[in-house]
Amino acid sequence: MSKTAKTVNHETSSHATKTEKPNKFKLKSASKSHVAPATEKPARSDAGFKITIVTLMILSFCAAGAGLGLSIVNYLRDDDTILWGYDSDGNSANFTEGSIAEVAAQVSPGVVSIVTETRTTGWFGQSSTQTSAGTGMIVTQDGYVLTNKHVVDGSNTIKVVLDSGETYDKVKLIGTDPLNDVAFLKIDGVDDLPIVKLGDSKTIHAGQQVIAIGNALGQYQNTITQGIISGTGRSLTAYSSDYSSSENLSDMIQTDAAINSGNSGGPLVNAAGEVIGINTATTSEADGIGFAIPISSVKGMLKNIINNGSASRAYIGVYYINITPDVAVTYDLPVTSGAYLISSSQNASVIANGPGDKAGLKDKDIITKVNGVPVGKAGSVSTLIGEHAPGETIQLTIIRDGKEQNLKLTLENYQVDNRKTTQS
Repeated sequence: MSKTAKTVNHETSSHATKTEKPNKFKLKSASKSHVAPATEKPARSDAGFKITIVTLMILSFCAAGAGLGLSIVNYLRDDDTILWGYDSDGNSANFTEGSIAEVAAQVSPGVVSIVTETRTTGWFGQSSTQTSAGTGMIVTQDGYVLTNKHVVDGSNTIKVVLDSGETYDKVKLIGTDPLNDVAFLKIDGVDDLPIVKLGDSKTIHAGQQVIAIGNALGQYQNTITQGIISGTGRSLTAYSSDYSSSENLSDMIQTDAAINSGNSGGPLVNAAGEVIGINTATTSEADGIGFAIPISSVKGMLKNIINNGSASRAYIGVYYINITPDVAVTYDLPVTSGAYLISSSQNASVIANGPGDKAGLKDKDIITKVNGVPVGKAGSVSTLIGEHAPGETIQLTIIRDGKEQNLKLTLENYQVDNRKTTQS
């Protein structure tokens, strides 16, 4: 199995009074009209008039046809309520003089502050209220908001504050990702909110320029920081600020763009103004080390929520080890990246009657591609599957007994299982 990185801290900001345990490694208008004088018009030719009418009708039909065709293409490609950054690869763009301010101005209206209240009762019946603050992103005009799960965990009330200062208190938690630190909220009664544009985290690369936007320290709304992607595919264990909970996270984006307390759930943005990650954790034992969840891993759930009203995540029903060069040597594998399906002493690597089993996956198969996208640098199996919704059919490229083959697999709803090996 891939090694776990040193511990990190989730970056929400809490305003409750408490003693914090020291961290060992705290990842921490219209113008006037001027009327021209009337002039005598020449007599009109009926033939010329008819030609003009016919020409205009043809042009109208052409324009209508083109518009219809474009609408069909957009519909087939993705849900039109979400702004996807698929027209070009925004990860190849670089910031230029003045462009950081332009990109920040473009994205910031869709970045929100999330304020939660959590009420607790002590041993002797006394009650207390803790207020915390994090960040989120509006992904649809009718009020769907993406954030971190730990930002809203256990909260009794949730408020969303826009960059403009407008506040919404009719906010519902729609669902959370069972495999990742991701939550989906819905603001009721809205239909014209500013939104962010989601990019493609599969094509990101180390050294790429990025900016992070978030509610720093829970009080400096939409703070902008700049940096680069320092690495991809990182694994880590993230702890809450009071060490009461932890979560193992994998396939994370490492960045040196400053991520501060309160930034959790905010966007990591490329030079094209596209969101490529969800800022999640940082460290206090080193400068310039922060982590973000790849945006591709949440797109499938988002589509499923919007189109079907379901917060279910897609899965293929397997357990696997992420292949690294060390893992390849240990198990004598023919590749140094991919996902190795391997059974444990408790259960089989392929869940019986699951989508993988139905598609013909077997123990010791190696998944090397998902829909032609290589597993590894572009993302783990879990991240690549996360782009798709339950019910979609995908193609897996596998290696079995040294030979490559392709399998068609129809994704199903994720089934909860508490085993420690990586499930997708």
